[in-house]
Amino acid sequence: MKKYSIISLVSALVLFCISFTNENLRSIYSRPPAEWPKPFVDDGVQWKELGMLPESPVEKYKDSLMHIIKLGKTLFFDTRLSGSGKISCATCHQPELNWTDAKEKSIGHEGAINKRNSPTIQNSWFYNRLFWDGRSADLQDQAFAPINSETEMHSEMPDVIRKLRKVNGYKELFKKAFGDEKIDPDRLTEAIAVFEKTIVSRKSRFDEFLEGSKKALTNSEIRGLHLFRTKAKCMNCHSGPLLTDNLFHNSGFSGTDEGYYKITHLEEDRGKFKTPSLRDVMKTGPWMHDGKQNNMLQIIEKFNTGDMPVGKDKLIQPLGLTKREKTDLLAFLQAISAPPLEFQKPVLPD
Repeated sequence: MKKYSIISLVSALVLFCISFTNENLRSIYSRPPAEWPKPFVDDGVQWKELGMLPESPVEKYKDSLMHIIKLGKTLFFDTRLSGSGKISCATCHQPELNWTDAKEKSIGHEGAINKRNSPTIQNSWFYNRLFWDGRSADLQDQAFAPINSETEMHSEMPDVIRKLRKVNGYKELFKKAFGDEKIDPDRLTEAIAVFEKTIVSRKSRFDEFLEGSKKALTNSEIRGLHLFRTKAKCMNCHSGPLLTDNLFHNSGFSGTDEGYYKITHLEEDRGKFKTPSLRDVMKTGPWMHDGKQNNMLQIIEKFNTGDMPVGKDKLIQPLGLTKREKTDLLAFLQAISAPPLEFQKPVLPD
């Protein structure tokens, strides 16, 4: 009886996924997301429906925060924050590359190759914890780490503060931002964090579709959207408007990197990494925490077979996607990816 039930369930799943015509799917997904079919997720998974790109939490306050934002933007691009005077935050997070560096692993002080891939900072205000391993609780705390890292910016915060205090232009920027000329680590990292909260994705064609432009997505992309929510079970980990559950998982690509375990020291967290947002995913490769994956179809195939290099989360199981379904899923990932918004780099003070 148990075997028969499993076979019946699989058969029903297959029939559900292939029974819709392109016209039917377009009609279904032209409705408000609240009326879409319930997604296929495993028991115990807390999910949120896909939706429009949310605005930055500081968007409503940009006028009152304009001087802090300008200061943070300037600091973000200033190589004087590094020991060598050659590396800035923007070295690894370039606006023209969707705020990544397009490298397998970021390059730091004197050409040192860092341990992990440099993720985009677009929409980074959304995450509960920062860095791949979650070692920082917020953006202000996160800003300290690269500056003090021997292999990244290779500096010491007291040295950075001394250098900035000698720059008259920074005295004026700090005064406008905070009311006086005091320059200290807390103000520096606060300004960078506030600036980073202004960095958001450009609206994608998927957003245009949700806004009512029903021709914004091709038939293949709509089929991919349906697969994303159903047979491919992507919403086990990638749900909500920013397509991340804000949690940590072992996707099977961890290698020898212990990830979140280094922070929690809990055995069940060994090899886990932060679930990245899939917003602009096709613009932010190479992928995974180590940057070793540079072909998205190959990544899809690995999740499809469930044949991962090392231990994996129980949510990752064979999917049985066909060649066309994998192509459609890739098409949807293209539809949620957009080039970066135009950005004007700051003039650094003397």
